[in-house]
Amino acid sequence: MAKVKKQPRPKAETPKGFRDYFGAEVAERNAMLAQIAEVYHRYGFDALESSAVETVEALGKFLPDVDRPNEGVFAWQEAEDDKWMALRYDLTAPLARVYAQHRNDLPTPYRRYAMGPVWRNEKPGPGRFRQFYQCDADTVGAPSVAADAEICAMLADCLEVVGIPRGDYLIRINNRKVLNGVLETMGLQDEGQRADVLRTIDKFDKVGEAGVRQLLGKGRLDASGAYIDGVGLSEAQAEPVVAFLTSRADDTAKTLENLRNAVGQSAVGAAGVDELQTIADLLAAGGYGPDRIVIDPSVVRGLGYYTGPVFEAELTFEIQDEKGRPRQFGSVAGGGRYDDLVKRFTGQEVPATGISIGVDRLLAALRAKGRIGGAQAGPVLVTVMDRDRMGDYQAMVADLRAAGLRAEVYLGNPKNFGNQLKYADKRDCPVAVIEGSDERNRGVVILKDLALGKKLAAEITSNEEWKEQPAQVEIPRARLVEVVSAYIGQTEKSLFEIAG
Repeated sequence: MAKVKKQPRPKAETPKGFRDYFGAEVAERNAMLAQIAEVYHRYGFDALESSAVETVEALGKFLPDVDRPNEGVFAWQEAEDDKWMALRYDLTAPLARVYAQHRNDLPTPYRRYAMGPVWRNEKPGPGRFRQFYQCDADTVGAPSVAADAEICAMLADCLEVVGIPRGDYLIRINNRKVLNGVLETMGLQDEGQRADVLRTIDKFDKVGEAGVRQLLGKGRLDASGAYIDGVGLSEAQAEPVVAFLTSRADDTAKTLENLRNAVGQSAVGAAGVDELQTIADLLAAGGYGPDRIVIDPSVVRGLGYYTGPVFEAELTFEIQDEKGRPRQFGSVAGGGRYDDLVKRFTGQEVPATGISIGVDRLLAALRAKGRIGGAQAGPVLVTVMDRDRMGDYQAMVADLRAAGLRAEVYLGNPKNFGNQLKYADKRDCPVAVIEGSDERNRGVVILKDLALGKKLAAEITSNEEWKEQPAQVEIPRARLVEVVSAYIGQTEKSLFEIAG
């Protein structure tokens, strides 16, 4: 009889480009998203949960390469009908499909927010994962730039409610129509040259005014010494672009005046400046001044995609990079107006505007500011001194939970009491409740302050040694909930002081 070859055990490893999230990280993210959702809800937006899977056809232009449906997304072909399916690439494509499918039943404008993971089949790198969270809010069916102004105000409120104070962020607004006016003023008719100018503008924050001038002209040497060919414009042709990018002044009125000069006689450019004026006026009326939201033509990210106003939220406080050098934290959210959201489905243009918050980026910012990331207390641990009295211990945790406290009974092997202490240490339990037969007979429990006793825990091997440690107090069983409730969540008083 042939010997059956033993199958190797599977290797326990996270797939490349993915990661696992544990208790504290998940709790921090959920808490932040709940705060943002409350702001969205307060502004009248409704939640939408759409499928994580869409047809590749529905994803359409949102794919990085529609000719190769496996590129950029995690896709597969259904055996029954040969239709290609894919995990959603972002939260905008599902919105387009949902609105086109249900537009007759949805209100107009339709105001929705969505939060959840998205997947991209791209090469992972440091801090770059194939699965990550997005947090979007969009208004569909509102042609007025009042919707854009509202989105910016809502974004400011979101940043402040999660812990980014005024002075530590700035929301900057630009308008694609103004850039179109600049291109018109330049006399550029060739679509290829226009695309080259857009790509050059996108490098403004990296290479600055001088670098943009060189790239619009003959070209420049990059940091590695390689020569980058330029667009080939004359200095006179390039001047309107530079004037546009450097139009920001000390006040909004002067910035808008500079933009009007940059667009010249272009009607579409003038319309774009008028829209920025309206947005600034609406925001000022709502109490959102230039210390929070500002008109800034140097915002260029996304200008090749959006059709009107474009906005970006930048955190202005300094952090240190991996080499210890100071730098600004940078962008945590972006968005703008895109008026062809459902045109692929219906043939009709539907105006839309929205924002997407980078969840992981914003969490990293809050950690850098010390707003989250501190040690989180685990549950109150009711230890097991006598396994035959599990009912009594379960009654204790039931009382604690009824008072709104996290609590659990130790469910491992209670024979070795040291294991219970090690478990409490790993869980960062703030308090351990001890009730042996002696305490039970006297109607008391022992509360152990585990933060104070943490250094000694490794040396304790028996119940008697544990009880002799100073970081504990004996109280009547009837006061268990009262004392623990008063102790949890504060740092001013010790267990001894609270127990009296």
